[in-house]
Amino acid sequence: MLGPETRSAVARLATAVQSVKPLLEGIAAPVRVVPVARTADASPGGRSPGQWRALRALLDRVARRAGVDGLVLSGAEGFEDLQVFERVVSERLALADVLDSVGVVPVDRLGEVDRVVADALANTFEGYTRRETVLSPDGVPLNVYTAGEGEETVVLVPACGMPAALAENWVRFFACDRRVLTWESRGLFGAAGLSGEHATDIHAQAADLFAVMDHHGLPDAHVIGLCGGAAIALVAAAGQPSRVRSLSLWHGAYGFAEDYPKTSHQQGLIELMTAAARSRSAAQAVHSAFCQAVLTSTPADVAHLVLYPYASPELLYRYCRLNLGITGAPVEPYLAKVEPPTLVVTSRDDDIAHPEGSRRVVVGLPRGQLRVEPHGDHISLFTADDSLLKVAEDFMARNPHPTA
Repeated sequence: MLGPETRSAVARLATAVQSVKPLLEGIAAPVRVVPVARTADASPGGRSPGQWRALRALLDRVARRAGVDGLVLSGAEGFEDLQVFERVVSERLALADVLDSVGVVPVDRLGEVDRVVADALANTFEGYTRRETVLSPDGVPLNVYTAGEGEETVVLVPACGMPAALAENWVRFFACDRRVLTWESRGLFGAAGLSGEHATDIHAQAADLFAVMDHHGLPDAHVIGLCGGAAIALVAAAGQPSRVRSLSLWHGAYGFAEDYPKTSHQQGLIELMTAAARSRSAAQAVHSAFCQAVLTSTPADVAHLVLYPYASPELLYRYCRLNLGITGAPVEPYLAKVEPPTLVVTSRDDDIAHPEGSRRVVVGLPRGQLRVEPHGDHISLFTADDSLLKVAEDFMARNPHPTA
């Protein structure tokens, strides 16, 4: 029987392998992985050939069961010799820790390894949620995720271009006693049937929200917009206010007709996106600069998710077009039409999306309420603890579903 330490290491590896799946699909090429520890960027020197073969066999076995392709264990390169995304994946898998804990698993224990992997995968975001493909009004396929049950439904409007798993904390929190729906941005995640060009303006993205609701037969729902999803949710609520029970906008990135204060990160990102969105060749030219700029400002614990839209020049091109469709659409004409009660959340020190944008939005909303947290930004939003999520829950509780 496998010992507790070995079982824990195998389960952690399975969860980590599953978590890098979106990034690997975006790269669409073999990715070299070198064993590093979570606390040090050092390859495991002095390992025996038997241990090395065992680690390679274990990684291959776990990857097959997770449906993950492209991982190649490599001992020829050091960490510094890897490409940007190979470093991100290597740090996420932390194979040096696995090797120290697992060693060589006996052949007669591989069936037990499979059971540990299956249990671990069942508790990942992909195992916890139900995924299906839903067509938008203009025929673009969307990856839609659902979890939980209940009288009330919460629709999470995602951060533009981010894998749905980035919002896992939010999904799990609200799915305890509600149904939760979310999806991944159009044109970026290889949903079945995706091909060619597609609309990237904010109205097309807002229509995706109602396509998801219509597919599930929802006349209305509580809507929560995260980051770039806040502007999408706002425009959707202005167009069909009766379908939004309450609206909650978190650290929104909004466009305005007149200039307003922007953080240096925000200004630099908009400039790079404007350049990359011009053409595929332009995206190719600025891709490496984009990767470097984002990598240096992204915490390691979410880098494998946040860096997805930068994984290739093609993804970058599509992502920038979507983002400019959001930030390039002035929100002033929509504000007065947003009838549902609306909570707008920012922080004093958000250095990604300037807090002034949220303040301007609240001023124009008929039923807007501003909440300014001491700290927080786009990234910390997704690792928030339950106390912050309770803020959104309490706001919804003041605007319950009619049958709740």
